[in-house]
Amino acid sequence: MRKLVLAACLLVAVAPLVVRAADDAAPHHTVVKPDAVTWGPAPPVLPAGAQATVLVGDPTKEGPFTIRLSAPDGYRVPPHFHPTTENVTVISGTFHVATGDTFDTAKGDALAAGGFASLPAGMHHYAWMEGPTVVQVHGIGPFALTYVNPADDPRGAAPAKP
Repeated sequence: MRKLVLAACLLVAVAPLVVRAADDAAPHHTVVKPDAVTWGPAPPVLPAGAQATVLVGDPTKEGPFTIRLSAPDGYRVPPHFHPTTENVTVISGTFHVATGDTFDTAKGDALAAGGFASLPAGMHHYAWMEGPTVVQVHGIGPFALTYVNPADDPRGAAPAKP
């Protein structure tokens, strides 16, 4: 009985805080219809030629995000890795993904529309597209991309350290 009274007192004391927090950050949903997607150039960390859009969240900040990447036939992303898990769902086209430090199109998996890949944080991998391809990437930010070979970074090699 004593535990029940203590639990009830705790609930009464905490309930106003929970209600206040819920009021301050009321949940909402996001709906993005296909004709409302706004494409723009992919971030400069990716090779030129792809388009991207952020559907929800901000991949550069802490928290969940969902982005889409639209790439032409033959588009390639050299071997790289991320500090967080990368989840990829193929929307259209064929997305090829393989692990390792050397780009080799004889390896990897080909994923058609509806296919999914999850690449753990730190895993070295690379990708290429067959036909025009759209993929959706979601995860928890901050999301970043580091090339295994700095010369592959389209932003230019990092300056030499003195």
